[in-house]
Amino acid sequence: MRIARYRTSDGRIFAGLVEGDAVAPVAEESTAYMADAVRDLIASGENIAANGPAVPLADVELLSPLAHPEKIICIGLNYADHIRETGLDTPSKVLAFVKTAHTLTGPHSDVVVPAGSTEQLDWEAELAVVIGPDGVFGYTVADDVSARDAQFADGQWFRGKNFDGFCPLGPWIVTADEIADPHDLAISARVNGEVVQDGRTSEMIFQIPQIIAYLSTYMTLNPGDVIATGTPHGVGMGRTPQLWLQDGDVVECEVEGVGLLRNTVRIK
Repeated sequence: MRIARYRTSDGRIFAGLVEGDAVAPVAEESTAYMADAVRDLIASGENIAANGPAVPLADVELLSPLAHPEKIICIGLNYADHIRETGLDTPSKVLAFVKTAHTLTGPHSDVVVPAGSTEQLDWEAELAVVIGPDGVFGYTVADDVSARDAQFADGQWFRGKNFDGFCPLGPWIVTADEIADPHDLAISARVNGEVVQDGRTSEMIFQIPQIIAYLSTYMTLNPGDVIATGTPHGVGMGRTPQLWLQDGDVVECEVEGVGLLRNTVRIK
C-alpha cells in the first residue's frame, strides 16, 4: 500500500491510502505541537484501512509523508561511484549524519534558500527507509539537498545539510511488502529535465540490513524514523565543470517502484 500525508482545500491534514489517482483518509492529524498522523499510524502497529471516501490527488496537496519523525539519519558515501566522484575515502563502516525535522518539505514544494547563504547548492537522490515496530515499514524518496560550501567549510556537515527545507520527502511511503528487493531499484535525478544521476540501489556499499544493524548498536530505532541510504554518482559537486542549482531550477528525484519528487529551487 501507499500511505500519504496530505492537506485538503479547507486546511485539514490527513494520513491516507493512495489508490491510483485518488487518496482516501485513514486518520486526521491533530493541530497539537509536533503532531504526525502517519508516524502515529506506523507506531500503532494496527491494520491501516481507509475510513472515508477517496478524493482525487489533484484536489489535495501532498505533504512530506512524515512531519516529525524522531530521527532522520542519512548515510554518507554509500555508493562506490559517488565516492570516486567526490575524491573522498571509502568509509570502513557506516558513515551517518542527521537532518532534523525542520528540513522536511513536500514532494512538490519549493525549496526556498536565503539569498547569499550558499553558492554551491547540490542535489542527492536517495532511497529512504521508514522504520516500523518490527523492522522496515516501508520506503520513500528523499533528496538530501546540500550546501557544499557550508558542508566543507565547517569541519562537519551539520550546517550544510540542515537548511530549512533541505529534505524533500515523498510522495508517499510504499510498504515493504510492495518492494520485492530494495537493493535492485533504479534511482535517478533530473535537473530541468536533464538526467544527472542514473544508478541502481544494487551499488550500495552497505545494504539496508547492515545499516540498521550498525545503527542499532548505539541507538534505538523507533517507528517513523527515516534512514536515507545514500546517493549514486552524478551530484553537481562531482561534475566537470561543477554544476550548482540556481533560482528556478526544477529537481526531480525518482526511485523505481517508490515514487517521484519534483521540487523547484527558489532563492529569496
